[in-house]
Parts: sequence; C-alpha cells; structure tokens
Amino acid sequence: MSSEYTVHTGPARAGRKEWTGLAVLLLPLLFVSMDVSVLYFAVPFLSVELEPTSTQQLWIFDVYGFVLAGLLIPMGALGDRIGRRRLLLIGAAGFGAASVVAAYAPSAELLIAARALLGVAGATLMPSTLALIRNMFHDDRQRGTAIAIWTGVTSAGIALGPVLSGLLLEHFWWGSVFLINLPFMLALLVLAPVLVPEFRHPGVGPFDWLSGLLSLATVLPVIWGVKELAQIGGGAETPFWEPLAAIVAGLILGVVFLRRQLRHPDPIVDVALFRRRAFGGAVALNVIAMFGVVGFALFATQYLQSVLGLSPLRAALWSVAPSILVGAAAPVAAALARRIDRAYVIAGGFVLAAGGFLLVTQVTPDTGLWLVMAAAVTYAVGLVTVMALVTEVALAVAPPERAGSASAILESGTELGGALGMALLGSLGSAIYRREVTDGAPAGLPSGLPGDALEMIRETLGGAQAVAAQLPGDAGEGVLRLARDAFTDGMHAAGVAAAAVMLCGALAAVTALRGLRVETEPGGTSHVDVVGAGSR
Repeated sequence: MSSEYTVHTGPARAGRKEWTGLAVLLLPLLFVSMDVSVLYFAVPFLSVELEPTSTQQLWIFDVYGFVLAGLLIPMGALGDRIGRRRLLLIGAAGFGAASVVAAYAPSAELLIAARALLGVAGATLMPSTLALIRNMFHDDRQRGTAIAIWTGVTSAGIALGPVLSGLLLEHFWWGSVFLINLPFMLALLVLAPVLVPEFRHPGVGPFDWLSGLLSLATVLPVIWGVKELAQIGGGAETPFWEPLAAIVAGLILGVVFLRRQLRHPDPIVDVALFRRRAFGGAVALNVIAMFGVVGFALFATQYLQSVLGLSPLRAALWSVAPSILVGAAAPVAAALARRIDRAYVIAGGFVLAAGGFLLVTQVTPDTGLWLVMAAAVTYAVGLVTVMALVTEVALAVAPPERAGSASAILESGTELGGALGMALLGSLGSAIYRREVTDGAPAGLPSGLPGDALEMIRETLGGAQAVAAQLPGDAGEGVLRLARDAFTDGMHAAGVAAAAVMLCGALAAVTALRGLRVETEPGGTSHVDVVGAGSR
C-alpha cells in the first residue's frame, strides 16, 4: 500500500540566511540541554552555602526536568498559535531572568523555584527550535542535515554540562553555572528576529487551557513515578506504592486528556498523527533510544569515578572525549538514509547500540578506561543515528502547522524514555549489586562490622566506599573489591537487558518504517510516501 501526505509548498532550498538562523537556534538548545546536568559538581558548594535538606537537594536537581517534561506539549501547541519565534524569544528572556534568580538565590527554597522557572522557559525553547527547523528547511536532504546537527548539539549539551560546571567551579562561585546562560540568551534575543522567520498556524483556534492542564497532570506524575521507582531500586525509602499510584493516576488523566483531544475542534495534540504509522513508530523508536542513552549514563559515570577512581572533572572530560565521533554519526546517518531505506539504517543503529551494550559485559574493575570508552562510543554512535533519523521522520510526516505540537510530543517521549531507562536498568543493576554483595559478604567483608556499615555496603557502591575509607589497609581494600565486582556484575546485567531492548527496537524499526521515503519535488513540494506500511 502506498499513501502520500503533502507537508509543504514553497521554496525548497535553504540558503545562507537559514543556515545562519540554524546556528542561532542551537544557542538555546545547547544551554537547555546543559542545564539538565550542569549542577552535578555544584552540590558540595550548594550544601555549604544554602544548607538544603536531603529532600530539598533532590528537588533542586529534579524540578527542572519535571517541569520541562510536563510543559513540552502545551508549549508546543502554544507556539503553533502565537508564533514559534515569538515563543522562542519569550522563553529566552524567561530563561535568562530565571538564571539570574538561580545564581543569586539566598535559600534552597528560592533556588528550587528558580529551577522550576528555568523548566518553564526550557519547555518553550525545546519544541520551538525543532519546529522552526521544520519550517526553515523544506528540502529533505537539507532538513535531514539540520536535524542531524540539532541531535548532535542536544547530546553534546548534556555531556558538556558537567565539564563546564567543573571548569567554572574551579574559578568562580556556584552561581556561575547559571550566569553562563546570559550572554547566549541575549545573543538569541538580538539575532533571532533578524535571522529566524516567524511561523504560526493562522487557522487554528484559541489555546485550550484545560487540555494544557490535563497534559501537565498526565505527564508529571508518570515521569515522577518512574524516576522515583529508579531511586527505590537504589535504596530510597519511599514506599513502593506511592510512585505506582502516581503512574496510575497519570495514566487515568491521560485517558481523559486523549478523549478531550478527540472531541475538541482545535486540540493541542493532533491525535490523528498517531494513525500514521510513520509518526507513531518514530516516537516509539525515540523512546527506545533514550531508554538506552539515559538508562546507561549513570553506570558509565559511576564506573569512571567509583571503580576507576577518576576525579569528577577527569571523568567528565573523558565522557566528552568521544563526542567528536558521536557527533559525526548523525550527518553520516542522514547521508546513508538517502541511499538506503532509512528503516534499515535505523535498525542498524539499534544493532550497533546492542553491540556496544554487550561489549560492556566484558568490562571488569581491572580492564581500565579504554574498553568502557569503546563500549560507550559504540552504543552512543548507534543511538544518535537512531535519534537523528526518527526525528526527521516525525517532522516530515507532521503537517507544518502542527510542527510545534509534533516536536513537543517527540520531546516528551524523550523524557519518558530516559525516565524508563533510569528506572528499569538502574533497578536491575541495583538488585544484582545487592545480591552479589550479600552473597559475597561472609568471605569478602571483615568480621566485626556494625550493622549500619553492612547496610551501607549493601545499598550502594558509594556507601561501600564510605565504609572502606574508615577501615585500615587490607580490610578497606577487601570491601572495595567486593563492591566494585558487584557493581560491574550489575552493570553487565543492565548491558544485556539494554542490548535486548535495542534488538527489539531494530525489529520495530523495520516493521514500522520500511519503505518510507521523504522526497522533495522540483517545484518545492515535500511528500512522505510510505510503501507497504500505510498511513493507518
């Protein structure tokens, strides 16, 4: 079966102005991505200066991501109505202002509020940048290249956050990790009106605020619940039923939200998009890719710092070192997709990622840096390939007037995939760690340890290090050896599980996207043809 969707009519080729405009759009993208991870090294300084409680410290980290995830869909739909460039500029101003408040926050409560405002502003910036790329680049080759660059910058921002944080904190106070945003947001406010075109859907009705609230009420409890389950897997004391109840409540509200979208004359989410297998498949494949990327990030970080003993800054620098190879993956994938059925290129990316995760199973506490770096590069290259191509597919299938909403759905899937990866892979690794430490305790731990020390060792690798630091010579080394062996066993189990999920993703890619073509005719009209998959 073959079906055709007309997705644009207008000039096909972008020129110098559009490519310069893309560079401008990358400014907010880079710093919104960095703000996810920029606080990693600042915690000791914040603890001294603001004296947050353990609960407040968690909220300082998490509130940004929660608010960002919850508002992506409403903000994407709002941009379709008031203008994507206008929303981008409003978000840039808000992001800059919230950065100043965060930098000079005199208390933990105000810092939490500022981080929440940063999340609100970030939610306006992320879908706006991707939707504007859809409107600026109509030629399928140019759009594929632009989206590949967008994907690479997003990945680089998350990786660069800890590095920039470490460098700034060596010379300035903790608030500098927020103030670094200001010059770039100011540059965006000056350059975007000149280089980035405005776009909005003129025929759409007013924004449905009730749908926006229902969207927020759907996404927030699900993301919170999934992330909280991951913390329970790591030994948190939250009752198991609380995150499960939050997830169930979010899913129930999600049903109410979808029913409203089906009945509303101007919904904020075009549910009809999901009847197109290419769009729904692209969103699902993006969730799977982010499951692997985010779910394994904590293992890699802990291995570098807690097993190999690298300092936080050295670990962050080594994490960024492979970015050149990873950054090249997206443009290469876009080029391959012009010659080979993109379903097979995407499936190849998943298979490559599975190989990287299986390579992780060969890592031991004694193998050193090179093997874990090789594994990380392998799975990262595969997953960046996937993310670049499925993003292009999702935007190509979506009508231009719905590009903001489509971008927001894709970004929400990104947040959900990351949360699921952290919860499921993190819980599996933690369960294996606790079992291995418990089974090895009689032979691997010194006698006479108090009960609370034994519990610390069994809970986390960090707890085992804290106990080992208090023990003399061989006793401390024995604790570290047992804990590091148990951690790598947990990492191996997570690697096998991640590889299995990636192989399922490869099969799903071929099933959902085989035969899909994105083409631009000489007159400038772009079409998406799905041969054999259909639109339903």
